Amino acid sequence: MGVEPFTDWRADAASALEWWRDAGVDLLVDDAPRDWLAPPAVLTPALYAPAQAVTAAMPDEWQAFVTWRAGGHAPESSWRGTHVAAAGPLNARLMVLADCPDAGDGDEGRLLGGAAGRLFDRMLAAIGMTRDEVHVASVCCKRPAAGRMPRDCEDQLHDVARHHVGLVAPERLLLLGNAASRAILGMDVQPARGSLHAFNHKDRITSAVASFHPRFLLEKPAAKAEAWKDLQVLIGATGK
Repeated sequence: MGVEPFTDWRADAASALEWWRDAGVDLLVDDAPRDWLAPPAVLTPALYAPAQAVTAAMPDEWQAFVTWRAGGHAPESSWRGTHVAAAGPLNARLMVLADCPDAGDGDEGRLLGGAAGRLFDRMLAAIGMTRDEVHVASVCCKRPAAGRMPRDCEDQLHDVARHHVGLVAPERLLLLGNAASRAILGMDVQPARGSLHAFNHKDRITSAVASFHPRFLLEKPAAKAEAWKDLQVLIGATGK
């Protein structure tokens, strides 16, 4: 007779919630019934006014931008948690943009930390690079509640991310996960994968590649083969 297997329901629930977050589901239930077949509502220009104000206020000099990013005018300044700044050389040929700092596993306070960070380091090693050569940043400098980006400041955060990329002006940009891909390319990872995308900023073009976040790859190891194809696209034109 077999023994009934033991399962950690807390870990399974957390894993499931993380999967749905990466899939883009941000609500379990809504306050009122919704007609899912109805066309989406058209947003008025007034809803985007805060994002335009944030963009206008952002400094064009790097150190001033770093100070501004950690100050009270940044979109996520009122969130709880630790502010985690971008890391890596400003003149890096490759910039990596993720969604937000990862929590737990002893690596809080570091972008792409924990198990996902260790996988990220192996991904860099596979293309002959290390973190010391790469500028690593995130759309959110603090981890939002439940790990999902609030919709009310998403456009502001996208503007900040684009400005950040413009200041670094890398040759290549690796976008990890849906949040980063939406911020720069305006689309989720799946439709964006497979090709270089031109991101224009101040008369310079950065070639961007969208791929899966290492967090997603830990949940779905079979996707690592597809992520490797993305990395090959990333380095194909540079020969590194």
